[in-house]
Amino acid sequence: MPRASRANFAIGDIVRHRQFDFRGVVFDIDPVFANSEEWYEQIPQERRPRREQPYYHLFAENEEGAYIAYVSQQNLVEDGDGGPVDHPQIEQLFDEFEDGRYPLLRGLSH
Repeated sequence: MPRASRANFAIGDIVRHRQFDFRGVVFDIDPVFANSEEWYEQIPQERRPRREQPYYHLFAENEEGAYIAYVSQQNLVEDGDGGPVDHPQIEQLFDEFEDGRYPLLRGLSH
């Protein structure tokens, strides 16, 4: 297994994609790429991120709606917007938006 690097973001953090117009809440982190080979191969080779870095599962939103995203660390930055994310699944894992992030619901640990 490839060596994992340190995650720059934590569960509950709000992040934004560097190239595409969407933002989301981190709800899980893989220390290295852990999605399907088919998913990875669909990314154009010139844009394909390295496997040996953290990958984040996001409750994401854009102008078209809410969805789940899987994004490499190199493609994420801090959100900077400061507002909550509008995604229907947030309330299943997180408490109310507070101080620029989402705290996990009490009783949940990751």
